[in-house]
Amino acid sequence: MQPKASDVSTTLLTIRDYIRWASSQFSKADLSFGHGTNTALDEAAALVLFTIHQPYDLPATYFDALLTTAERHDVIEIIEKRIQLRIPAAYLTHEAIFAGLAFYVDERVLVPRSPIAELIEQRFAPWIEEHEVHGILDLCTGSGCIAIACAYAFPEAVIDAVDISDAALAVTDINVKKHLLENEITVYKSDLYEELPETHYDIIISNPPYVGTEEWTKLPAEFHAEPAIGFNGGETGLDVVIRILADADHYLTENGILIIEVGNSAYALQNRFPEVPFVWLEFERGGHGVMLLTAEQVNLYHQLFLAALS
Repeated sequence: MQPKASDVSTTLLTIRDYIRWASSQFSKADLSFGHGTNTALDEAAALVLFTIHQPYDLPATYFDALLTTAERHDVIEIIEKRIQLRIPAAYLTHEAIFAGLAFYVDERVLVPRSPIAELIEQRFAPWIEEHEVHGILDLCTGSGCIAIACAYAFPEAVIDAVDISDAALAVTDINVKKHLLENEITVYKSDLYEELPETHYDIIISNPPYVGTEEWTKLPAEFHAEPAIGFNGGETGLDVVIRILADADHYLTENGILIIEVGNSAYALQNRFPEVPFVWLEFERGGHGVMLLTAEQVNLYHQLFLAALS
C-alpha cells in the first residue's frame, strides 16, 4: 500500500530521507530513466534538490539538513507526479543540463542528453583546430542545446540552428534568449538544408531522428512522452541521416567535419555503407553511436549517399 503523503511528510525529515524514499518509490514503480539520469537514485536526488532550490552538486554534508513543511509537501508532490505521469523528470522541472548549461525544456522537444556535449566541451579536438572554426551548423536543433553550447565554446563563430518543427523552434527561441545569444545564433525553420543560404560550415553537427520504427514502438512510456518527430527515423532509422549525408558536401568547408548521432542505428548505417570509413567516437562519460566524417570523405562518398536516397 502506498503511504499517505501526510504520513511521509511527518516521518521523513531530511534531504537524505527524501532522496532515499523517492529512489525506493521510483524503483517500486519500475520507472524508466535515461533523460539526464541513469538510475532511480540519481533521478531522486535531481528532483529533490531542484524542488528545494539547491544545486545538483550540493555537498553531501548538507544532506542531513531538515526540510520545512512546505518543502516536504513540494517534494512529495513532484515525486508522485513523476510516478503517475510517467514523463521525463525534465518535463516536470522544465530544466535540463547539457554541457554544463541549463536549458528550458517541455513536451515540444526531446530532453537534451546527447554525448555530443562532451565533444563540444573539448571543442571537437583533435578533429579540428579551434582557431579554424568560424561557422557551425546544428541540424535538427530541437531545444537549441547543441547550437547554444557551441556558441559558448566558439564565441567568435557564426552559429546556425535548424529545425522543421515550429513547436521545437519556439523552445529554441526561449533558450537562445535565456542565454542572451540572439546576435550569435541564427535560427531557421527548414527541412534540413533547404532554406539555408549558400554558405559553408567548418562543423556540421546533428542529433536527428534515428530510431527505427520497430524500436520506437517498444520504447518505455517516458520516451513516448517526447515528440515522435524527434525519434522516428523510418523503418531502419536512417531516413533523415542519409539525407544529411547526401547534401553535406555542399555545405562543408574544405577542412570541415560532419558529426551525426545515430545511436542504436550505428550498425544499420555501417551495414548500409560498408565502404565508408565512419569514425565512431568514444566518450569518457558514456554514450555511443556518434559518427564523424571529414569533408574529404563526405565528398569522396557523395555519389554513394545520393544513390541511397533513391
